[in-house]
Amino acid sequence: MISATLDGMTHAAAEQHGRVAARADRLTKTYGAGDTVVHALRGVSIGFGAGEFTAIMGPSGSGKSTLMHCLAGLDTASDGSVRIGDVELSGLGDKEMTKLRRDRIGFVFQAFNLVPTLTAEENITLPQGIAGRKVDQEWFETVVDRLGLRDRLGHRPSELSGGQQQRVACARALVGRPDIIFGDEPTGNLDSRSSGEVLSILRAATDEFKQTVVIVTHDPRAASYADRVVFLADGQLVRELVRPSADDVFEVMKNLDGAGGASAGAQ
Repeated sequence: MISATLDGMTHAAAEQHGRVAARADRLTKTYGAGDTVVHALRGVSIGFGAGEFTAIMGPSGSGKSTLMHCLAGLDTASDGSVRIGDVELSGLGDKEMTKLRRDRIGFVFQAFNLVPTLTAEENITLPQGIAGRKVDQEWFETVVDRLGLRDRLGHRPSELSGGQQQRVACARALVGRPDIIFGDEPTGNLDSRSSGEVLSILRAATDEFKQTVVIVTHDPRAASYADRVVFLADGQLVRELVRPSADDVFEVMKNLDGAGGASAGAQ
């Protein structure tokens, strides 16, 4: 395990991997005005190397979910820039942003976000159908087999366990071969066994499929699956661990706990 304070280290770590899949430069996000202003992000600069698994952590109100939402184009920055590959998000219109999210970004959410009336197979291939693209059948078979979903493809979400539903959500994110997969508390609704299964899948997405994975999590065990963990407090990057154990992560979080109070309300 390697520990570092944050002073440009996140860019260096990402660029060791060559191509940078996503990058934020001097990213600022504020909500409200005057006495009610909330500074969710305060000049955050960070890069995510292609084929790297990163976990973002921090106390409640530290800005970790705001950072992910800005990176994924789900929220707009107040200042600074965000790039997915070589595309600057601030220059995109609504249609271009929708296309970028559809074609280059995969999402795995805490709430699964599956369509209840569709089968597992239909949920997995839904984004490709909406985009009018033919599913790469060979890749689909690879993903389904790796995630252990072969005998669940005809089942609807209500017929699946929470862990199985999240595996379907992972398959949906993987099958379009996005440049980067974002996970917002992807194991937050799962028991420890299902959580471990999903984290192993995300780890395999990096190791076997060379995907870039970025998750927000509050769980040190989940973060220990990542290549590196970056920590936010009060809207700023304050620490980084490379290939940490769960105990390493817990120690940092214990010292950061409560540091983000000034940004209360920004997750």
